[in-house]
Amino acid sequence: MVRESYVVVHNIAKRHNVGTLARSATAFGVKELILVGRRDFNSFGSHGSTSHLPFRHFHSLSDARDFLKEKDCDICGVEITDSALPVNEHPFKRSTAFLLGNEGTGLSTKECEMCDFFVYIPQYGCGTASLNVTVAASIVLHHFGGFPERSRDGHKFIVAERPVKQGKYCTETEESIVHERKSRRENASNGFFDETRNAESTSSPLDTLFTEE
Repeated sequence: MVRESYVVVHNIAKRHNVGTLARSATAFGVKELILVGRRDFNSFGSHGSTSHLPFRHFHSLSDARDFLKEKDCDICGVEITDSALPVNEHPFKRSTAFLLGNEGTGLSTKECEMCDFFVYIPQYGCGTASLNVTVAASIVLHHFGGFPERSRDGHKFIVAERPVKQGKYCTETEESIVHERKSRRENASNGFFDETRNAESTSSPLDTLFTEE
């Protein structure tokens, strides 16, 4: 049976981290990157990998969980908890969705409640309490692995031809769009993220995936 992996990102604080996550996700064979709540991000750091990775957006964690359970996925929280298993022991039995927490506060109580189990990354040095979310994701996804290695050309792995433009992955209701815009305004006023767009910023592929009509 083929095991598939998914990455679930819920209200990540730093939008540019999603681009880096996408790069790692494509490198380690992730099936889809699932955004829950906020869907905007800056693809800086993706190095074009967002063209090779399907995105799916859900308004709520419960909707994302229902989708993943329909795919017969375990949901694995990447967090240091009392019951968390070391990722280097490879505790994965079937298709798995990895839920990553906020960079500052980690997984919330609500996020933890939707997880079937947890993994953590053992550390050996004394200089930091935790890893950057994108670094942690890369390590965990690599351990999930077991896929055939990609062919190489010299010192680089061969990149596939850019696929045909992705289509829309879900149809959002007018109510959910209004709710999201309201959340953006509230988060911006609280300094949660910067709503302004720098002229040098790379636009998100979700701008075309989820056109608001």
